[in-house]
Amino acid sequence: MLNTALYATLSNAMALSHSLDFSRLSAAYEAGLLTPGDVVRDVLAEIEASRPANPVWIHVIAREVLLERAAALAARHAHGDRPPLYGVPFAVKDNIDVAGEPTTAACPAFSYVASETAFAVRRLEEAGAICIGKTNMDQFATGLVGTRSPYGVCRNPFDARYISGGSSAGSALSVALGHVSFALGTDTAGSGRVPAGFCNVVGWKPTRGVVSTGGVVPACRSLDCVSVFALTTNDAGRVAEVLTAYDASDPFSREAVAPRTPGLSSAPRWGVLRASDLKFFGDDGAEAAYAHALQTLSGLGAELVEIDYPPFAETARLLYEGPWVAERLAAIKPFFTSSAESLDPIVRKIVASGEGFSAVDAFEAQYRLQALKQRCAEEWQHLDLLVVPTAGALYRIDEIVADQLQLNTNLGYYTNFVNLLDLAAVAVPSHFRSDGLPFGLTFIGRAFDDTKLLHAAGRFHHAAGTALGATRFALPPADDKSVTAFEDDVKLAVVGAHLSGMPLNHQLVSRGARLIAVRATAPHYRLFELTSSVPPKPGLSRVANGSGAAIIVELWSISAAAFGAFVAEIPPPLAIGTLTLDDGTKVKGFVCEGHALEGARDITAFGGWRNFMIAEGMAT
Repeated sequence: MLNTALYATLSNAMALSHSLDFSRLSAAYEAGLLTPGDVVRDVLAEIEASRPANPVWIHVIAREVLLERAAALAARHAHGDRPPLYGVPFAVKDNIDVAGEPTTAACPAFSYVASETAFAVRRLEEAGAICIGKTNMDQFATGLVGTRSPYGVCRNPFDARYISGGSSAGSALSVALGHVSFALGTDTAGSGRVPAGFCNVVGWKPTRGVVSTGGVVPACRSLDCVSVFALTTNDAGRVAEVLTAYDASDPFSREAVAPRTPGLSSAPRWGVLRASDLKFFGDDGAEAAYAHALQTLSGLGAELVEIDYPPFAETARLLYEGPWVAERLAAIKPFFTSSAESLDPIVRKIVASGEGFSAVDAFEAQYRLQALKQRCAEEWQHLDLLVVPTAGALYRIDEIVADQLQLNTNLGYYTNFVNLLDLAAVAVPSHFRSDGLPFGLTFIGRAFDDTKLLHAAGRFHHAAGTALGATRFALPPADDKSVTAFEDDVKLAVVGAHLSGMPLNHQLVSRGARLIAVRATAPHYRLFELTSSVPPKPGLSRVANGSGAAIIVELWSISAAAFGAFVAEIPPPLAIGTLTLDDGTKVKGFVCEGHALEGARDITAFGGWRNFMIAEGMAT
């Protein structure tokens, strides 16, 4: 767990109730700055303030019920019982049941009050998380656009003229806007990934069956997944630990098995598409953002290998052009038969098309899918994972309204094959486009490679360095449970101009390094302000025991290959040596040649370079 005081120094943000990533929220709870009741009240106020601008929520649980749950959690904590997701607020897509609350699937005529809570939601509540309510969605989870709802069109948080993505639109928005710490969506064709890419958040689409779909209104029951939206991959990973469980009452539930390799190799191979297979559908901003993302990927220590994408693309077409669309009809057939007129016209057209497929069509499509699986499996023999754009274009709402089906199909070009091929995926923010809109990448792996994907995607997220969702908060350090994505990573203690937000930090970030903790050295060091250094830098020196002090440092993780190139850039009198941290751990870190410290100002009393810079008015 991060030292609260040190982390507060790093973030310089004491409005912790409005930064709901797990690390800041946990630090605020530990420091006594917040209670679960405080968070509930803040969340409800944020939701109310946003209502006129964006229809994120279909139903919010009664205030008195939420405060009662928060008080019960606080009482448990007072008696020494702190569950793993203590006081973490979350949202639920409105095709997932919560006992005593309505489930609409964005169709008022279909609405019912759930008698039982969905398996996934129940596990989260047992782990201490607080369900705030139900979020807007494309009706019956049919669409990647976020516009097919009678409760209103979900708008992009960065430009209201653009779509937010769907079908889990409200869930992604609830996280991006800082209403909740994480949200549940569902993903059949990309609904847990496309909204993540358009809202600048993380979207985990798990291996089919490792998260129970019990208590979920199905879209295509054999393919459906409960997905997770979060601000960081670490947060998504902590939710995944709670959600991953076998459910004997769900016929599609699967026991999670150990992956072939628990982590990425020291020389990973990541698949990317040939230029001829990439499609951006005329969106120059998305194409330029992808080129930027490729540059960042190249600096992460993995070999980028071009793959044969056509069999993946053909698989993607099967989802809506083949008989799987009939499964959408099977999911709601009694309701469709009696109340088809109550559906959104586009959703009704898609579901009705399922009536045109026969059992023969279904078997023939299964045979074709099996052949495509074999072709795709050949590509996986040479890859650790696959990286694709989350979506090739970001459309305005009026564009979607004018061409509902084709543009939706375009959005699924990089997503629709994943569940058919039994793959796992993590969508993660990338660098923003030049027009200020978000862009994302999706990391795809074989079944049960979820943890590996979260690590790799997290590494890229830190390299891209985007803020959390649509908030002003920067990415926090990774927690100590997720220190490294690769077996050969080097832990590097940074003390001066390479600290996050400082002038030379780009030399780390551009090489894929990521901040993993804020720590202190053992009390055996002194810090000096180096004269005539541009930009300003400190010098750290080891001294005799008893004559030094603990100095605040940032601990970064960087691949061995990138570490060598980084060290080559360090000019004298600075060098990389071995530092001892406050717990006795030895790591690589910045030291200074002794001759440069003669006559230098001793600034040890400030406890660290950032504190000194703030005191001198050179930083905030």
